[in-house]
Formats: sequence, C-alpha cells, structure tokens
Amino acid sequence: MAKEVLDTGALISWPIIRLNGCYVIPSQKMELCKIYPEKEIEIESARLIWIDPDKRSLKIATDLAIETGDMAGLSEIDLGILALSINLKSTLVTDDYRLQNLAEKAGLEWKTVSTKGIKEIWKWELRCVACKKMYPQPEKPNQKKSDWGECEDCGSKLKLKKIR
Repeated sequence: MAKEVLDTGALISWPIIRLNGCYVIPSQKMELCKIYPEKEIEIESARLIWIDPDKRSLKIATDLAIETGDMAGLSEIDLGILALSINLKSTLVTDDYRLQNLAEKAGLEWKTVSTKGIKEIWKWELRCVACKKMYPQPEKPNQKKSDWGECEDCGSKLKLKKIR
C-alpha cells in the first residue's frame, strides 16, 4: 500500500487497523484529543507514524496556498499535513475541499474519507463584503477559520469569494 498522509477526519472515521502505517503530524493528536477525547486510546494503539514536514515542503505548501487563495481558509494542521504529503510524495487522505484543491494543484494524489471530493480546482480572493476592496492572501493560516478581519476603508467584514 502506498504511503498515505491522513487528515483528522480519517483518524476519527477509520478503524484502527486501517490507520496502521499511515502518516500524521504530531499536532493532530492534540486536536483529536480535544475534539474526541474518547479516541485517544484508539489513536495510541494504532501504529501511526508521527512526523513533521521539513521546512522546504512547508514553504512549498505555504506558497501554493497563497497562490490559490486557500491560505485564509486553512488551519496550521491543514498546512502541515499538506506539507507532509509534499515532503513524502504521498497520497493525502482528506474530506477537506481546500486540501483536495491544493493537492490537485500540487500534483499530489488524494482520496477522500467519506465524501465525493472536488470536481475542479478553485481559486479564491479575499475582499470586503460592502465596498468590494480586494485584500492580499494572508501568509499564514488563520487562527479563526471564518474571521478574516475588517475592511480598513469601510469597516465591513472581509470574506473569501471563489474567483469565477
């Protein structure tokens, strides 16, 4: 079986035997234990390979996420597992459409946990909902996934919009 990097959705949904030999990043363990504390014992018993991506792969993933406009919708963990997939040249297993979008753009194989997945690559822009002023993509993941701040001109909320 090819090496697979797992998003947290796979850690939650898949049986222990299916997790064996798969790659994850250490920060996923904290996230999982916070959301599903009852999964901690299962995750401990799975033979997962816990590893952080190298700096070069993290830079590639960051640049790619800025280019596509996906950065504003990513978490640190999302960026980390994308970078690990790039680092290991591994299949990314995720139901997250942004991660599928980025994997596709990076030329990585990806597969889903339980959804159909994306049908096309999307690009995003960050802009004011009122005056429509465009803003550059952030250079790092957003701590509050749906709060991108306010417009410096009119004070309205900033929102991610799909570029058509």
